[in-house]
Amino acid sequence: MSDRKYEEASVGKTVSRNMHGPSSKENGTYLYAIVSNSVSRIYGAFGINGGTVYTISDGDVAAVVSDVPNGKIRPERRHLAAHQEVLRRFMEESAVLPMSFGIIANGPNAVRKVLSRNRDAVLGQLERVAGKVEMGLRIAWDVPNIFEYFVNTHPELRAARDRFLGGRREPTREDKIEVGRMFDRILQEDREAHTETVEEILAPRCGAIKRNPPRDEREVANLACLVERDARKRFEDGVLEAARLFDNNFAFDFNGPWVPYNFVEIHFDASMNNDVAH
Repeated sequence: MSDRKYEEASVGKTVSRNMHGPSSKENGTYLYAIVSNSVSRIYGAFGINGGTVYTISDGDVAAVVSDVPNGKIRPERRHLAAHQEVLRRFMEESAVLPMSFGIIANGPNAVRKVLSRNRDAVLGQLERVAGKVEMGLRIAWDVPNIFEYFVNTHPELRAARDRFLGGRREPTREDKIEVGRMFDRILQEDREAHTETVEEILAPRCGAIKRNPPRDEREVANLACLVERDARKRFEDGVLEAARLFDNNFAFDFNGPWVPYNFVEIHFDASMNNDVAH
């Protein structure tokens, strides 16, 4: 499972890195997620460092937490894996607003303050993602050389390549820049056109679609899709339908289900500065 998911935007993403957390001699309360739950419960010892996972409720919302020593957690693989495992388990039973890795509160009372101050925003987001999961779709050009592929499929670029880079003379820096600009423009135009084609097919099967930046030059699209939990098959059928519109120079890769990292947009208010550390 990719570590990418631990780094993406989630609840608490605006927490200042300069906030004052618990001292090195105190335990902290590590936050994994916020869920819709009015009863505090204990779930089991599957948290970070084998900590017991439990919920702290405030009204009709609750934070999923465990206690951590010294109020500090390093982003080691085992800690990241534990964080993800907690999210996975809760995703199976309720709507989940995932927290970023490393959010630690000064204790249960601090957690309740955060929940109380942000209740309306939390409830709105929980309603938005209720019964839904996030599915990812990546589309890439599956070709040995992306520039040569575009030269062979776009006469305009091929003519520019031959004019500026062909012949016996050594091309100038300006020649290379001109061809590079044309390549970038055509690349972006093709990305936009291909992404719109895919989104047109997927849109009726998704509650929302978010475009994330391509990871590299070969990537056509990197989409996050909010999908009804019981409609995943319909989404997957849509991906296959879209893929049939493209030739073998394109690779489609869908993944999930995930908690809805890309569809949580809560900004905790600044008054929590002394309650939570990141």
